[in-house]
Amino acid sequence: MRGARVIIACRDEEKARKAVREIKARSHNMNVLYMEVDLANMKSIREFSKTFLQKEKRLDILINNAGMPSVLDWTDDDFSMCFGVNHLGHFLLTNLLLPRLRESSPSRVINLTCSSYKYQKLDFQDLNYNLFPFFTYCRSKLANIYFTQELAHMMEGKGVTAYAVHPGYVQSNWTCHFSVLFRILVQVVMFMFFVSCEAGAQTVVYCAVSDEVLPHNGGYFTDCRPAHLRAFARDSGVAKKLWEASERLVKLA
Repeated sequence: MRGARVIIACRDEEKARKAVREIKARSHNMNVLYMEVDLANMKSIREFSKTFLQKEKRLDILINNAGMPSVLDWTDDDFSMCFGVNHLGHFLLTNLLLPRLRESSPSRVINLTCSSYKYQKLDFQDLNYNLFPFFTYCRSKLANIYFTQELAHMMEGKGVTAYAVHPGYVQSNWTCHFSVLFRILVQVVMFMFFVSCEAGAQTVVYCAVSDEVLPHNGGYFTDCRPAHLRAFARDSGVAKKLWEASERLVKLA
């Protein structure tokens, strides 16, 4: 980890501390710690950000890695769980930490998205759509892409760059939100077709540390290289509109 100070921000303390122990053991870097945040709760995000800004003098790389799968549920602030966590939670967190990112420039923001973005478009009359689980997920992943593009546009020339990353379909524990039968079935599919967590992390790390990505600010990456986006996902007008709507929803505007 190149001697970096790594902060794992997570709502599950037990899992986070286990990850901290594993990272320390494998990297021999003792400068790894856990801080609590729940991206399904705007108050928690604000409290985390306040504490972080008080304690930490630098933020060189922010990786927005929380991923809520296709579930029909609601956040503590009455947003659909997918849109609220995958987009609005990251949107608020990034904006609250943006002063430190700018002070630490050159710095980077990495937003994890998914190639499934292409199956849906945003409906600004119903951003809180929460009817068909897979569609709610796809819309949240499309929002990640628009957010990345508008963030890159707004921070152009200010020392902060942003990249959207599709890590591949990864053998993670996202199935924990579903029934036992569903988990068993999906585990078979994941074993056959999904990539390991280590393989899925490669493009994230690449965008976080490689200078090769710098000419592609706001870009979409997979397999450690820029990837093509559908035309509707490159609409700067929609990206700006989503940013403004998101500001209102999280009460930044």
